[in-house]
Amino acid sequence: MNVAMMTRVALMAAVTAVAAQIAIPLPFSPVPFTLQVLAVILSGLLLGPRYGALAQAIYLLIGAVGVPVFAQFKGGLGVVLGPTGGYLLSYPIAAAVAGLATYAARSAARRRALWTSLLWGCVGLAVIYALGAAWLAAVIRLPIAAALAQGVAPFVIFDLIKVALAALVAVAAAPAIAASRI
Repeated sequence: MNVAMMTRVALMAAVTAVAAQIAIPLPFSPVPFTLQVLAVILSGLLLGPRYGALAQAIYLLIGAVGVPVFAQFKGGLGVVLGPTGGYLLSYPIAAAVAGLATYAARSAARRRALWTSLLWGCVGLAVIYALGAAWLAAVIRLPIAAALAQGVAPFVIFDLIKVALAALVAVAAAPAIAASRI
């Protein structure tokens, strides 16, 4: 990994930390509304599966050791092991899955690259939902239907918009990123 890629990885970990702070607590759910999904999917789409996952793993490790980078300026292992920990733990996997779009989109026309990025971004979002809802159900002992109602359903529309925005940004930025590779 060269210095340019290390910088990109660190930047996407920082972007995720900032996106976590744009948080709106919801009275009916232990899961706040944040912009983290945008950052996670964008991380994979911009950096590819390996480095996108690395950026998210770094974000997780920084938060797990106590730096307040998680939503609402929280940090520590208690957050990772708490009700929303499944969402956090899914981020490296989701970024890797979304990053699979980079292989298909690299040589494709912009329109096809956009659709490919949207598809893989949605698959990454499904990973976040699956792991997050399962963890939420296990930690606070909810039936899975209740976990889906509290931890997935309220977010679907906005998260799909975030995935679309990430795909648009990634496809628009792809030529500049490709030109800057060292």
